Amino acid sequence: MAIEKKFISEGVRNVRVEKFLTSELKRAGYGGMDITRTPLGTQVTIFAEKPGIVIGKGGKQVRQLTQDLATRFDIESPQVEVQQVQNPNFNAQIMAERLANALERGWYFRKAGQSTIRRVMDSGALGCEVIVAGKLTGARSRTQKFTEGYVKHSGEPSETIVEKGYALAVKKLGTIGVQVKIVPPGARLPDTFEVAEPEPKKVPAPIPEPEEVGDEELEEELEEISGEEFLEE
Repeated sequence: MAIEKKFISEGVRNVRVEKFLTSELKRAGYGGMDITRTPLGTQVTIFAEKPGIVIGKGGKQVRQLTQDLATRFDIESPQVEVQQVQNPNFNAQIMAERLANALERGWYFRKAGQSTIRRVMDSGALGCEVIVAGKLTGARSRTQKFTEGYVKHSGEPSETIVEKGYALAVKKLGTIGVQVKIVPPGARLPDTFEVAEPEPKKVPAPIPEPEEVGDEELEEELEEISGEEFLEE
């Protein structure tokens, strides 16, 4: 298999695994996953708000997930590890799921979007953006965006710094898509700089003034010098 086809097939597989885990672990507060190749197999790290639900009673749920990853997605020797999300307010996927659940329960989309942004920003995030698209108020579909703080939309920082999450809210009028972008606290932005304090200038030491010599001392020194010159001759 060519290297290009291998990258494409792995990307498609990761998207399918992400969709599968999102549907299976919705009650556990699924917050994303990470797939890493190791010498012993494939390490699959699942981030969840409630890891106990992912593990299940006696590890039954995590064993079933391991088996599904091996049989349905052809992952070689999967080793599933579950980690708890320390602060769910900084996880874009969890916040998107919460917003979608609020819309399904009947929350007005403006109130739900502003509440999500306020919760994220009050936790200390540098920026947050919420996009809600679908049949929000009537038969016509439209898009509403809520933004606060600093969010990058292009370039490498948008891929490495910005956390992204996506969820769906199924309502009677139709499906509403929810997208959440979060810039976590402590993120090092490329346009961030610090002004260094100037170093204090070093003042040169004052040159000592020559000592004043009296007339009598000067005459004595001249006599000694002339005597030494006479002896040398």
